[in-house]
Amino acid sequence: MIQRLGNLFVLDTKSTTYAFSVLSSGHLEHLYYGKKIHLSSENDLAVLSEKRVCLPGNAVLYSKDDQALGLEDVCLEMSSCGKGDIRQPFVEIVHADGSSTSDFLFVDALIQQGKTPLETLPSSYEENGDVQELIILLKDHHTQIELQLHYAVFEKQNVITRSAKVINASEETIVLNRLMSTQLDLSDANWMMTSFHGAWAREMKKHSVMAGGCRLVNESVCGTSSSRANPFVMLSRKSTTEDEGECYGLNLVYSGNHMESVETGAFGKLRFISGIHPDTFQFQLEKGESFEAPEAVMTYSHLGFNGMSQNMHRFVRECIVRGKWKNKLRPVLLNSWEACYFDINERKLLNLAKAGKEVGIELFVMDDGWFGTRDDDTQALGDWKANPKKLPQGITGLSKKINDLGLDFGLWVEPEIVNVNSDLYRSHPDWVIQIPGKPHSESRNQRILDFCNPVVVDYMTRQMEDVFSSGKIAYVKWDMNRIFSDVYSPFLPSERQKEVSHRYMMGIYQMMNRLMKKFPDILFEGCASGGNRFDLGMLCYFPQIWASDDSDAIYRVEAQTNYSYGYPMSTVSAHVSGCPNHQTLRNTPLSTRFHVAAFGVLGYECHLGEMSKEELKEIKAQIELYKTWREVLQKGSFYRGRNGDNIYEWTCVSPDQSKACGMVLQKLVQPNTSFEMYTPKGLLSEARYHFSNRQLQFDLKEFGSLVNQVSPIHIKQNSLIHNVASSLIKMKGEVEDFDASGELLMNAGVKLKQGFAATGYADDIRFFSDFGSRMYFMEELNKDS
Repeated sequence: MIQRLGNLFVLDTKSTTYAFSVLSSGHLEHLYYGKKIHLSSENDLAVLSEKRVCLPGNAVLYSKDDQALGLEDVCLEMSSCGKGDIRQPFVEIVHADGSSTSDFLFVDALIQQGKTPLETLPSSYEENGDVQELIILLKDHHTQIELQLHYAVFEKQNVITRSAKVINASEETIVLNRLMSTQLDLSDANWMMTSFHGAWAREMKKHSVMAGGCRLVNESVCGTSSSRANPFVMLSRKSTTEDEGECYGLNLVYSGNHMESVETGAFGKLRFISGIHPDTFQFQLEKGESFEAPEAVMTYSHLGFNGMSQNMHRFVRECIVRGKWKNKLRPVLLNSWEACYFDINERKLLNLAKAGKEVGIELFVMDDGWFGTRDDDTQALGDWKANPKKLPQGITGLSKKINDLGLDFGLWVEPEIVNVNSDLYRSHPDWVIQIPGKPHSESRNQRILDFCNPVVVDYMTRQMEDVFSSGKIAYVKWDMNRIFSDVYSPFLPSERQKEVSHRYMMGIYQMMNRLMKKFPDILFEGCASGGNRFDLGMLCYFPQIWASDDSDAIYRVEAQTNYSYGYPMSTVSAHVSGCPNHQTLRNTPLSTRFHVAAFGVLGYECHLGEMSKEELKEIKAQIELYKTWREVLQKGSFYRGRNGDNIYEWTCVSPDQSKACGMVLQKLVQPNTSFEMYTPKGLLSEARYHFSNRQLQFDLKEFGSLVNQVSPIHIKQNSLIHNVASSLIKMKGEVEDFDASGELLMNAGVKLKQGFAATGYADDIRFFSDFGSRMYFMEELNKDS
């Protein structure tokens, strides 16, 4: 709910309040963002407003009309350059005379039911219109330039979004050097900034730093939101835990260069700003033109990181993801990449698909290598015609044969990229982002198509329309495998070259929007060298994103935990792959690979045709189990338990809280440590649940020569007898099976069966090796049972 109480504006969600006021000078003073409070009149400003009598020493006086107002010592809703606030500005404009001072003051406010979508960028929405929007109009009376601040209140999700729009109502051309998306000024600096960094194959490493004397910056200048620095960040108290304490979650609905900055000012106040990275941005606005910044997302919780994440998860599921696949259960897929790489043909693909069908796969995906002369990564990107030697009947014929097996069919594309060794590049070298006449620094033998150019946007949109219409295609994996270099658009004049990065994103969004509307039944999955573009902008078009090219379960358990701070697991694609893992050469149990992947959107990426009968039997059982619990895992509420050290603990609870899945994973065995426990979250305290585990079986060989302690004859390791015994005798895992109240389970936790600690083994011993894991299941009992 949004209220205007005189000069006081109050934005309430179900559990939070955001408040600001208009100062006598016309500036907007931020007052409060936190746990819900009830504000009823402008008189509450006596409590909320900062009292000012004298100007701080060595500060700039804003105006002689107010001898106490220095903008450097005010919590503001937005800031500009030149009037004394020397902290990071929200907006920076260079005027026709070369000056960069702006002074935006309050003019009017509009409160409306519903939310106006952005015109050039993706933005959030509410399907039932259950959202209110506040539009604040500010104006620089010396230049006539207008600034709109948009606030949207998503009451049920405890989320407030912000965006901004500059309108050049002056008589001259202006240059916009920065327009951020949100600014959050807090009255004290006792906050910790948490951001998520990494690189290819090791995305989302969590870093937390207390705010202090220096400015903290999370940024990407890669041309994408990037694996180097995800745009989602958190502000929390040092004492905040997963379930207690104050926490803000902050994100951008944008996929390009971005910056999130935390700064402690000279007077102890903290400023957070987020938006398009100003270092790689500039935009000229002629008279009458406007520019809109990406939408920013904000949420607050006093219930720790899990409380904040629950808000974000609901918002992303309900107000970012859209279309047919928003609420539809996602299929279990088999992707051809790690089984075949570029070496594909119809026979190999069909054999792989048949093996997938036998274990319960629902969707078969043909990855890279199917088009043009695409035998390796040096050629053919841009030539989107099926290779007749590999696919004699093209996509039409292959997709029909896959469908005849009882499987849906999907394929891989990379429409934003071109190889120099391609027909497209030879025909249109001017369609590429590169500096004419200068050598270009490539990545993965690729160059980036110039989506600043509307001709390129139209051409590639038509190419993709042809591909997606060439067979019965149920799924598309949309990849983008490089970052930007030598950024220059041959389409734009020299004075507009700093517009390239943003105009590229607008062109990409335009193409995606057209294709999503034309092919609403296709399940699109985003990918960019894995997680190089995992953001809310992409999720407006792709309901799921390949989180990392690294499918190693031990890396993934950390990465998926960290993604979960800002993104629901229903947006995170996760595959069971072969071992040794292709990215780390690590060997992990097949059960652990499944347990980790099952909490995301499950898929498989291994050579089923080369796996043993025992492995195929286990995979078939995994998929059957996943289908039984898919509704809970894809639509449930995800909670983190212990994480970040040796033990990881997850719980996913159905929307009605009648069912839950849990997981405990350990990285490395701790000697002589047999005790372990699992503590679920999110259950109904008063309900009674049946608690059980997924019982596993273990290969005799995993016990090494210890088998000789119980064997009547000596068994030599890897001998014929050892191999025969291993195939006939399986060691049964422990069983957990009891009833308990939700209150007991959540508050006391479950003390699990004793773990193996080198002093004995029996059926009730929990065999928990390096990289071991367990899944647990909770089902509410009937009320009268």
